[in-house]
Amino acid sequence: MRVRTGLASTAALALLLTGCGLKSGSPLVDEVEPGSIGRGQPLKGASLTVTSKNFSENIILGQIMGLVFKAAGAEVLDRTNLPGSISAREAVVKGEADALYDYTGTAWITYLGHAKPVVDPQKQYEVVRDEDKGNGVTWLPPSTLDNTYALAISKKNNAKYHLKTLSDVAALAKKDPGAVTVCVENEFASRDDGLPGMQKHYGMNLPAANIKKMDAGIIYTQVNSGGCLLGEVYTTDGRIKAMDLDVLEDDKQFFPNYNAAPAIHTATLDKYPEIAGLLAPITEKLTTPLAQELNSKVDVDGEDPHEVAKDWLIEEGFIQEG
Repeated sequence: MRVRTGLASTAALALLLTGCGLKSGSPLVDEVEPGSIGRGQPLKGASLTVTSKNFSENIILGQIMGLVFKAAGAEVLDRTNLPGSISAREAVVKGEADALYDYTGTAWITYLGHAKPVVDPQKQYEVVRDEDKGNGVTWLPPSTLDNTYALAISKKNNAKYHLKTLSDVAALAKKDPGAVTVCVENEFASRDDGLPGMQKHYGMNLPAANIKKMDAGIIYTQVNSGGCLLGEVYTTDGRIKAMDLDVLEDDKQFFPNYNAAPAIHTATLDKYPEIAGLLAPITEKLTTPLAQELNSKVDVDGEDPHEVAKDWLIEEGFIQEG
């Protein structure tokens, strides 16, 4: 389910997992030491659990968090790769996990139940931070990494149409309705913050025959091969660059902001306030292009998310091999 809403089955599974106390997980055994962060090992003696959702980007972010805590002296239990958004979220709310990188749009719409996103990314973060305090979750400042929805087109096809924005798509659909075919996931095809809402926002009226529904992974290959002119993508997906796609600008700001930010169990942060300082320089480095690069190493090159996270932290000088 990526970073969007949890379906009923996901929620049920989340209840099952939290009811069982999330007994699964394994200790991080890496021999890592402080680099530019974690000097003096401010978390020495702490026992912390990190979690994540079950898609590549969020697993990488969970591994980054765990390795930072480890280098700072903590014993770290790895409970990343939980199914869906809700299970990882509930683990942090209940204190069965101490921290994860979550997404502001997911919190505002899915966890906190608001229908309309906040257009400004910083204000979106602030309202999430303020409202979620009551749930025992503290949000640290966000990154510019924005894993939101977008439409993309192959550069080869775009040589003919020169599309840059979703307004350009709306104009093409009006001029030549048959030209605009779109590959989307089933959920995106029916969600208010998906294709129906986007069409309404931009004044599009695509014929039903021009909308092709399929699994997310197939969308990229269909767009790349010309099976569809446009495809639903996630802005941080590594396949965008690997398949030479152009992402169209959401120039009328329809899609929510899904900026990644540390979400910490408040009691944990109260006990170990050093966590905020450890994660701040990491979060500051997280951008959408960087996420595309790291995600590509997993989704295109087949590398292990843990090793991708560790290699990046070492390359940046944040931690060192022990």
